[in-house]
Amino acid sequence: MNNFDNTLNLKILTFDIFGTLLNLKDSLIPYLENNLQKSNKNTNFEIVWDAWRDRQRIEQYQDNILMLGHSGYMKTCERALLYTLDKHKIIYNNEQIENIMSGWYFLKPFDDVIENLPLLQKKFKLVILSNGEQNFLEHLAKNQLKFEFDHIISVELAGQFKPSPAVYRKASQILNENPLNISMVASHSFDVIGAKACGFKSSYIDRYDLPLEHLNYKIDIHVEDFIQFTDFILYGKIPNITNNNKKINIE
Repeated sequence: MNNFDNTLNLKILTFDIFGTLLNLKDSLIPYLENNLQKSNKNTNFEIVWDAWRDRQRIEQYQDNILMLGHSGYMKTCERALLYTLDKHKIIYNNEQIENIMSGWYFLKPFDDVIENLPLLQKKFKLVILSNGEQNFLEHLAKNQLKFEFDHIISVELAGQFKPSPAVYRKASQILNENPLNISMVASHSFDVIGAKACGFKSSYIDRYDLPLEHLNYKIDIHVEDFIQFTDFILYGKIPNITNNNKKINIE
């Protein structure tokens, strides 16, 4: 079976933006260090960042579970930051928190994204599908990614955070397209699995070399970066995968 032939059915690529298109870690660790290092010597801010990022998802899941609606991406990020700093016994004040949170407006894109989005747009409709607020996403697309997407969809419209099924179904409805003709592209496996459970194709850009959840959903495309993704989905080029657990498999 020629797996590449099945990508011809795809019409739309929906992208996660935070951590997939934009480099959160390298963008935000300097804000943590510049604001907190002086009063918190010997703190490893890479560890703090990892804990902050993990806590963000918990905050968003809590919103879904408690049926609070979409309380705001930045609000959940700030709640996660405060929890993480308290957990690590880090000294801070309100001004420092404001300064750190301002870093989210200056996120830097990954180089491989900037190079390959224009190539992908020649064949596919490109859509941001993100947990961020609509105005925030529009700012990041225009000023940080400096790229004009075909559509920008905030999960605000579904009133839930990913991976709620309402998010992917709402996106399919807005785009007026069969989910089978859409692929969710993300560097977070919960996102692509959530989309897969709603009938989307799944494209996992495994930037962080993380294991997949042990669920009964097979990832359709599993690659290491945007270069491999673009080479495969446009040209059928099978990448040289350095991790044997990764694979490309379109069904």
